Amino acid sequence: MNRGALLKVVESRYARTDLPEFRPGDTVRVAYRVKEGNRTRIQNFEGIVIKVKRNGYNSSFTVRKVSYGVGVERIFPMNSPLIEKVDIVQRGRARRAKLYFIRELSEREIRRKLRADRKRIGQDQERAKAAKEAAQSEAQE
Repeated sequence: MNRGALLKVVESRYARTDLPEFRPGDTVRVAYRVKEGNRTRIQNFEGIVIKVKRNGYNSSFTVRKVSYGVGVERIFPMNSPLIEKVDIVQRGRARRAKLYFIRELSEREIRRKLRADRKRIGQDQERAKAAKEAAQSEAQE
């Protein structure tokens, strides 16, 4: 077994599979576990995904939001145990893989550039409806 295959086998045990599929341009809400002193709490960070770095176990994604007029970017490792969950708020249709250009745009220009991806929103709704029907049919049995 070569080194790459061995790494894949070892890393697959720690890789997360519960995160939804998202792309640059999507608006997501990341529930992140933060430790303050001797207690932990969950802090939500909602913004636009501007970059997804796919590198096996070392994958990460960058989320950008504007808070009180100041742009804030945060990089989250995909396989971090501190990520409680990732909710997709809005699907966006971007024409590039890395959306660094939105750093210079206003909120209005960003909305114009990243229109809602109605096709993927429809697919999400169909999946949710199918899952709900499957859960109801299992509950009846």
